[in-house]
Amino acid sequence: MLTIHAAPLVLPVGAAPVVDGAVAVDGDTVASVGPYEQVAAAHPAARVRRWPGVLTPGLRQWHGLWLLTRAYHPDPREYDELGDRPLTGERLAALDMTETRRAGSVRRGLQQMLRHGTTALAGSFHEPVVATAVARSGLRVVSALRAPGVLAGEPDLDPLRETFDLAGAVGTPLTVGARADLAAFDAPDEAALLAAGAGTCVATVLGGRLVYRGR
Repeated sequence: MLTIHAAPLVLPVGAAPVVDGAVAVDGDTVASVGPYEQVAAAHPAARVRRWPGVLTPGLRQWHGLWLLTRAYHPDPREYDELGDRPLTGERLAALDMTETRRAGSVRRGLQQMLRHGTTALAGSFHEPVVATAVARSGLRVVSALRAPGVLAGEPDLDPLRETFDLAGAVGTPLTVGARADLAAFDAPDEAALLAAGAGTCVATVLGGRLVYRGR
């Protein structure tokens, strides 16, 4: 079924922004990108999903392996005790890390990435518990050879905190024929998005599937 994702501003990356824009998705593929009226006229039978703010390509997490293997993502039932942020360093070392607990952390870490508009992970995932969870998530795995330089601190779940512009943070630009990986953010423009971060994500579409919806 064709779906049109519409927003006040579409940022395709590699092409001009589109005010009152839309992206038509056919299965797992981008069918068209442009002004909403034109896209809707070309696909009159499509279901329409409207999002606030900006619609962008899905983001790429450069440090997925670190976040999945060197951080613990607490279960919501542990928030009172551990908080809701990933645990690293001494706090991680102090946990009784069973295989069951670790597998749960990996799954929750992937879910948190989706909540931040991530659709691609850079790196190699060989450890069975991690490789299996990544494969099941549907997230695209890409090369880490062009990763940004060394961070001044630990990696962040927010890919926008690791780059200076949107182009450096996305997986693949929104172009016709590309895989339909996109994200919607409650921010009025690119500058506001970069300032506020990917925590403003309200929807993540992975291979044409709506896998996260914040509202």
